Amino acid sequence: MTRLALLCLSLIVSGGCARDTDHLRVPPGFRIAIYSDKVPDARALTLGARGTVFVGSMSEGVVYALTDSDGNGRADQVRIIARGLKMPVGVAFRNGDLYVSALSRIVVLRDIENRLDDPPEPEVITDVLPDDEQHGWKFIAFGPDDKLYVPIGAPCNICDRGNDYAKLVRMNADGSGLEDVAYGIRNTVGFTWHPVDGRLWFTDNGRDLLGDDLPDDELNVISRPGEHFGFPWCHQGDLPDPELGADRDCADFTAPVHKLGPHVAALGLRFYTGSMFPPEYRNALIIAQRGSWNRSERIGYRVMAAHLQDDRVIRYEPLVDGFLHDQKRLGRPVDVQVMADGAVLVSDQMAGTIYRITWSAASPAQE
Repeated sequence: MTRLALLCLSLIVSGGCARDTDHLRVPPGFRIAIYSDKVPDARALTLGARGTVFVGSMSEGVVYALTDSDGNGRADQVRIIARGLKMPVGVAFRNGDLYVSALSRIVVLRDIENRLDDPPEPEVITDVLPDDEQHGWKFIAFGPDDKLYVPIGAPCNICDRGNDYAKLVRMNADGSGLEDVAYGIRNTVGFTWHPVDGRLWFTDNGRDLLGDDLPDDELNVISRPGEHFGFPWCHQGDLPDPELGADRDCADFTAPVHKLGPHVAALGLRFYTGSMFPPEYRNALIIAQRGSWNRSERIGYRVMAAHLQDDRVIRYEPLVDGFLHDQKRLGRPVDVQVMADGAVLVSDQMAGTIYRITWSAASPAQE
């Protein structure tokens, strides 16, 4: 690592540095570069029909639109298209419109790609969601059924609020037809649909205060409506909750497809559907781990690739590492997005940066 990079590492930890990629590691043949370093508190990502990258935030209360007009793999313009929203993390694009989660509300910006320089006022499509801030910021996405899927996280570390919380719901694009999809989901901040069979896969964050190594975050798949994944009575498929789980059997709930590690904060994920990466990445899951916050030794802080065979993870390996260096946090990846050319974007909330991952047999690792 260069002397300049080492200096940058220390400055990032203290809150200020020109962002670079010297601290990041990718596998041979891959390359990681900055798509934009002007996106404070970058969270969820979605892609417009014309290639506009939309980015939600949380503490900033704004939504960004990034455009790469010359096609050189780096955004040349970053616009703020909405302000003053409450935790506008989730973004979802449908038929020219951008849907944004704002805690208890879902709003929409109509015809947004034609109005990037003069964005419309957000139009509320629903305001009936809970307004609890703990686990209240929401990833949202449209499914193959053209329904908008929205999580309602548990408003606590561990509690039983019946079927009002800890679930996934869906609605029509106009906010009507709200219905429950699945239960026992403590806090999912990333879900996506398999490109072949259309089933929904999601990450779920495990509870805290059971020590450094329990429970694992989960990778799950929904096979039927109304499925229950265990929270608050059972964690990681085989761990009864010591406070609430004495009278429940973990066998009564759907176990995770894969345990992702304790407290790694697995968030955004997408199936790799591009053709740029090597063939073994086709339909693999790319998963962002934001990283632990209360573990005595930090873990996570990576972007992982889960290679699947049917419903099994047969290999789970880093795609981007280096956001954690000697227990110092240098970044916190939140979401991933596959681009039309097969590149993958990664949002880094801590650095306010969007990275772009590409592959070529002759590529250097970084720039």
